[in-house]
Amino acid sequence: MNESLAALRHSASHILAQAVLRLYPDAKLAIGPAIENGFYYDIDIPETVGEAELEAVAAEMKKIVKERYRIERLEMTREQALDFVKGQPYKVELINDLPEDAVISFYKQGEFTDLCAGPHVDHTGRVKAFKLLSVTGAYWRGDSKNKMITRVYGTAFETREELDAHLKMLEEAKKRDHRRLGRELELFEIFEEGPGFPFFLPKGMIIRNLLEGFWRGKHEQAGYHEIRTPIILSQELWRRSGHWDHFKDNMYFTEIDEAGYAIKPMNCPGGMLVYKSKMHSYRDLPLRMAELGLVHRHELSGTLHGLMRVRNFTQDDAHLFMTPEQVEDELVGVMRLVDEFYDAFGFEYRVELSTRPENFMGEIETWDAAEAALEAALKRVGKDFRLNPGDGAFYGPKIDFHLSDCLGRTWQCGTVQLDFQMPERFELEYVGPDGEKHRPVMIHRTVLGSMERFIGILTEHYAGAFPLWLAPVQAAVLPLTDRHYDAAKSVFDALKSRGFRMELDARNEKIGYKIRSAQSRKIPYMLIIGDKEQESGGAAVRCRRDGDLGAMSVTDFAALMDGKIESKG
Repeated sequence: MNESLAALRHSASHILAQAVLRLYPDAKLAIGPAIENGFYYDIDIPETVGEAELEAVAAEMKKIVKERYRIERLEMTREQALDFVKGQPYKVELINDLPEDAVISFYKQGEFTDLCAGPHVDHTGRVKAFKLLSVTGAYWRGDSKNKMITRVYGTAFETREELDAHLKMLEEAKKRDHRRLGRELELFEIFEEGPGFPFFLPKGMIIRNLLEGFWRGKHEQAGYHEIRTPIILSQELWRRSGHWDHFKDNMYFTEIDEAGYAIKPMNCPGGMLVYKSKMHSYRDLPLRMAELGLVHRHELSGTLHGLMRVRNFTQDDAHLFMTPEQVEDELVGVMRLVDEFYDAFGFEYRVELSTRPENFMGEIETWDAAEAALEAALKRVGKDFRLNPGDGAFYGPKIDFHLSDCLGRTWQCGTVQLDFQMPERFELEYVGPDGEKHRPVMIHRTVLGSMERFIGILTEHYAGAFPLWLAPVQAAVLPLTDRHYDAAKSVFDALKSRGFRMELDARNEKIGYKIRSAQSRKIPYMLIIGDKEQESGGAAVRCRRDGDLGAMSVTDFAALMDGKIESKG
């Protein structure tokens, strides 16, 4: 999002807050930022706000836009600012949290003035192309211990054409919602008994197992060794790794034999123990260890979203150990592996380099060297990248890969993190060519991010119509009438014996109904068996995407399927 669009959306959030205060004078304002696809404002409103009330708010916003108020910046001392916002408790809290030397600024438009750092457009008349999208609840400052207040989401663009295109995309996204498709296609469920803990159904497991098999094959070719580490490990391990200080609020705990244990939120400490289980020579390095590791994280209930935000998921993790001289080559190898994976699904992506955060571990000089190594590897493979200052992991800088799906939406999936800190904390060593012990360098990385989330992304990307190699049912055999059942069963058995995932629809229904049923379930091919096909032993083939393909023998159809599967079509 460019700066001018961010300013426009920020101004739209202020217009929203101004409209709400006109309609609900007792409302208490919290925060209203611009976000990637629009804006929101958190407001403590004494009444319930639903879709009907949103229409009234939008109408009031349009009046404010037509009034073309100048948007002016004001600065106040702390005392002036606190006096100005008295009666607005959330604003008082925000001001009290500011550093003593902070410049406290407000922005004024008409009768409305709000605490804000900016920037904004010059007058409200600039915000013509906007739309309020939804209303939901949100905990103040994202903390479940705080009060839940009202969050109103909206979006704004510089032109009506851009807004209309975005709204059209949102409508298409609703049709592709993986939560709805997951139920309709019988891929997964999330039950009330386990919020945030997905259940994979038989057809969903077919997709998952195929993805895992693809993942294993690629990693074996790239010289990785697969490991598996326990889900529960001692609290002492998490203190040693640094996760206790930086991540314990997102962890689950238990007690075993009167000692504290944690359910792992990440796989890396287990990988440290595997490396440390034996002494390594420099000749063993680089050592690449991959793991499909099940992790658990305590996410707030309001943030849970299908497979995209869950409380347990399987990371396609890997930890690479190397000498300092091998770092750049290993980073390049990881990025080439990422390309192989994303190309297989037709994804394009952009790259971000995230640097040292405020709460980092280790020495600044080490961080500088790590950031320089990541940048050098990116330049060597010719990847354009955007800098994301201060967003690295607490133990090292990272490269994030943001996929673009068929609707142009972006999803952060793969990540590569260079770590000099954890080998130090775990006292990892290798024997160098000089016979002395040295500290290895470590890379943490995922390619898909998590199996659950990636399946959710694929479901929406393909709108449930998975390519043939991933489709839970690859072809349905449809007898025209009951007297064609034996011929249909023969075709079904012949293709199933060749390893294809087949379905035989022997229901006493008209053929049109069976075809529509197979289409709605996104089955790639339909094989229709009537009198001619019964006589020839073949089938009339219909493709989900291309329609009628004509008559084919079982052998020819099997060859067609094999070719599509081989090419990942």
